Amino acid sequence: MLLLQSSARAAEDYLAPDVAFKFSAKMADEKTVEITYRIADGYYMYRERFAFKADGAALGEPVIPPGKIKFDETFQKDVETYRKSITIKLPVEAAGSFTLTATSQGCADAGLCYSPMDSQATLSPKGGGLLAAITAARTEPAAMTTPAESSAAQSSTAGPPAASMQDSDMGRIEASLKSGKLLAIVPLFILLGLGLSFTPCVLPMVPILSFIIVGEGAQTNRSRSFTLSVVYALGMALVYTALGVAAGLIGEGLSASLQKPWVLALFAVLMVALSLSMFGVYQLQVPASIQTKLARFSERQSGGKLAGVFAMGAISAMIVGPCVAAPLAGALVYISQTRDVVVGGSALFAMAVGMSVPLLLVGLSAGALLPRAGAWMEGVKRFFGVLMLGLALWIASPLLSTAMQMFGWAALGIGYGAYLLFNRLGPWQTKAIGLIFAALGLLQLAGVATGGRDVLAPLAHLTKGHAAETEFVRVKSSDELDAVLAQSKGKTVMLDFYADWCVSCKEMEKFTFSDPRIQARFADMVLLQADVTANNADDKALLKRFKLFGPPGIIFFDKEGKEIQGGRVIGYQNADKFNQSLGLVTSF
Repeated sequence: MLLLQSSARAAEDYLAPDVAFKFSAKMADEKTVEITYRIADGYYMYRERFAFKADGAALGEPVIPPGKIKFDETFQKDVETYRKSITIKLPVEAAGSFTLTATSQGCADAGLCYSPMDSQATLSPKGGGLLAAITAARTEPAAMTTPAESSAAQSSTAGPPAASMQDSDMGRIEASLKSGKLLAIVPLFILLGLGLSFTPCVLPMVPILSFIIVGEGAQTNRSRSFTLSVVYALGMALVYTALGVAAGLIGEGLSASLQKPWVLALFAVLMVALSLSMFGVYQLQVPASIQTKLARFSERQSGGKLAGVFAMGAISAMIVGPCVAAPLAGALVYISQTRDVVVGGSALFAMAVGMSVPLLLVGLSAGALLPRAGAWMEGVKRFFGVLMLGLALWIASPLLSTAMQMFGWAALGIGYGAYLLFNRLGPWQTKAIGLIFAALGLLQLAGVATGGRDVLAPLAHLTKGHAAETEFVRVKSSDELDAVLAQSKGKTVMLDFYADWCVSCKEMEKFTFSDPRIQARFADMVLLQADVTANNADDKALLKRFKLFGPPGIIFFDKEGKEIQGGRVIGYQNADKFNQSLGLVTSF
């Protein structure tokens, strides 16, 4: 029903010009450029409106395939048009790299015509085809007009393309998605997912899967553990992909939806409940009556257990979902603009596969790392129980004050440390680990008792040096933003989207914005911040304006108050990476 409703709403909207008419260009050989437009359903392009020019090369006569003749009400004459796609061969003479500008125009069957628009690509006779297609420059957005207005615009073309930075993360991701080539998109997003697998969003999945494997007891072996890992990862990947596609189609912030207080509280309670099974309060297993029925379909009730593991993976996808990094944001924007769930969904699933690699490694190595059985398993189960309690505290942290979080970590560290220290059956190595946990817990307790309010650095307030704090001008709506931009002409402007529940936002503030190099660059910029914690109407309007699905997201504006295309920073960047991003945008 959700998908049908989204499709119905999409019928009322018109696609952006660079989405309705997707441009790409590549070198077919050293003397021929191959230009392709992929035309969305319900749209068409005019043959007579194609025009080409090049900076740094001489062009020959374009070879344009025959189109379909139709009588156009706009121009009151027969015109040649194209649907679905068109590929044009363009002879070229060039000694080195050159910039191609292609002019085109199209209309929608629903009666709306676009003004002529320019698209650019930087090509090289020796550059090869795939690279050129992926690095094709962004299309300059063209205005949409009524049929009557369109004829008056025939002699004009769109202005020069906006400043673009194809080297940026978002630029590469956007260009890859727009190419529509799954053979290029899937491997790229698997690699991006692998990078995300080492972030705080995905790492909590490791203890969840580990305690599932440990819970198998004597049945655990390499093959069984790997099967459990695959089923768990598949559950996470499918639900993660479905959530992403739904969020892209309805255009709502996935992060904000999953960070509502009742949702966070529910997940935290779930983690606490799971941890209790590790402490022997109850045994987590499928009821015997259900196991008996499932035994008819598989041996030793493996089907029931696998179904439960799949469900756990699906639940875990809710924890992964709130992390809006550049690949996820790019895929969601692509789905929201094109409604192409095949390409967008494939990208999301590929990214989830990449994020699952550590989980699969845990399963693959479990048989070798974990002995078959013994008293040691009780200690391991309790350790995973503590990890689950820590995960519950981490999930609920947006709902708690910093002092309450520090008290929670102190109680967890001191409690588990004391258990290990006073366990008479444990070896000296266990007591050493207990001492470390107890010391970390006491550190948190000392920090909160002396006025510290930083979980990661509980005693930082007692040192002489303090990290520099970034001062932002808060904007609460689009109107406020426009007013500030109008007053800030002549300076580069940075707009930071922030929320109290956004872990990556706080990491950016603590580890990235405080860096002296970043502070030095900030001195010549106007710093704005939109706090979208409340997710009210103004917050949603601001996010929708910039096609963002949640924080962290940073938008840059040039000295004329226009967004620097391709300069967005989505997700966490460390100081070195962010310094490079600032270096690119401050050059405009």
